[in-house]
Amino acid sequence: MDRMNRPTPPSTAYLDHLVAETAGRRAALAAAVPDGGDGARPAGGAPAGGAPAGLVAAVERAADELEPDLAEIVRRLHEHPEPAFEEHRSAATLVEVLARHGVEAKLGAHGVPTAFRAETGDAAGPTIAICAEYDALPGIGHACGHNVIAASGVGAFLALHRALTSDDAAVPAGRVVLLGTPAEEGHSGKEVLARNGALEGIDAAIMVHPYGLDVADQVWLGRRLLTWTFTGRPAHASAQPYMGRNALDAATLAYQGIGLLRQQMPPVDRVHATIAEGGTRPSIITERAVVHLYARSKYPDTLRDLSRRLDDIARGAALMTGTEVEITWDDGAHPSLPVRTNEALTGRWVAAQRRRGRDPLPAGVLSETLAASTDFGNVSFRVPGIHPLVQVSEPDVALHTAEFAAAAATPAAVSAAVDSAAGLAATALDYLSDAGLRAAVHEEFAAQGGPVDVARYFD
Repeated sequence: MDRMNRPTPPSTAYLDHLVAETAGRRAALAAAVPDGGDGARPAGGAPAGGAPAGLVAAVERAADELEPDLAEIVRRLHEHPEPAFEEHRSAATLVEVLARHGVEAKLGAHGVPTAFRAETGDAAGPTIAICAEYDALPGIGHACGHNVIAASGVGAFLALHRALTSDDAAVPAGRVVLLGTPAEEGHSGKEVLARNGALEGIDAAIMVHPYGLDVADQVWLGRRLLTWTFTGRPAHASAQPYMGRNALDAATLAYQGIGLLRQQMPPVDRVHATIAEGGTRPSIITERAVVHLYARSKYPDTLRDLSRRLDDIARGAALMTGTEVEITWDDGAHPSLPVRTNEALTGRWVAAQRRRGRDPLPAGVLSETLAASTDFGNVSFRVPGIHPLVQVSEPDVALHTAEFAAAAATPAAVSAAVDSAAGLAATALDYLSDAGLRAAVHEEFAAQGGPVDVARYFD
């Protein structure tokens, strides 16, 4: 009896996460609603405290005063969208605005021509980074609103720079780093920067993303890119088809295999694929077929499991058709891990946004099926981080659409940039000022598993 193809035992990774999350929610509910409370959800995990109120108010006023500069950034980047690693004009615009306020930024930082870095404060204290994105989508412009992200990051940094270089006795010892991070769309630019040392000496990192709602914490899926290249043997499709081995048959079987796999995938796993090459003429058995895929999952380990299942599908399709398959993962890009949100920092962001008249939705309110991916996930598995969402459009307007691109150039987008600049600045100031908050941030990060070797995770 042939026992070579025994069924592969299913992975328990997703089930293990569900069990742990359920236990965590029960504990949080018990802590938030003791002895028959009213059921109100806590805003976040941060302890009371933060930076001195007067200093926070000064930073938030500074963000308001920067509105003309932030509106300029929103407009100029939107008018001249540039795709991944081609953001020369956008990066130069941001460096120009920083210089206007007396800040020297290094363009071409960490070996990436369109990246930049600026610093302010005291490097002897804790260091928090603010990430600014500014790449656009080919053909559709700023349909993900990265022009708003850029304005928010620059505004937060400049507001903090004003505070940290003032004579105010309440100014904490600490440093703020502004990282201009290109190529988020499809290329994981932050991972490139991280591997080139951008996060060395960084203790925490924060950024914000525009959306159709204000959301404190939303699911962001890990993502990998995959290419299957099937190679067969050409033959005359009528006279001698039996002498061929059809690569298109292999690609088609593999594509159908993805569809059959979906029933057994965890609910928020995603696989999307396109057959980029499928032959040249109907009269010739196809010698070469190419399939491009995205694979996404909610957790790093379930993304690894999904990757292995896709490998099996490709090899099985090749075996059934007598073809060969070359499997190429993440060619020209790095994997993106899911975002690991730090609740202690999120609590400070929520408090800051409520002062601006916004009320970000807590985790679990917005459906996790509304999930995309971001390379900030790789940052959040190296250092504690947050990646909240700020409203710039109506809730039914989706990212990566022409409608969202239009929303990213409206007065609402400018208001979101100013509010986000104030929120990021206040959150960073709380982190630098409050030792108790920092302890909570890093204890939570350690409890989540601590830093991960992102570069080798899928080896």
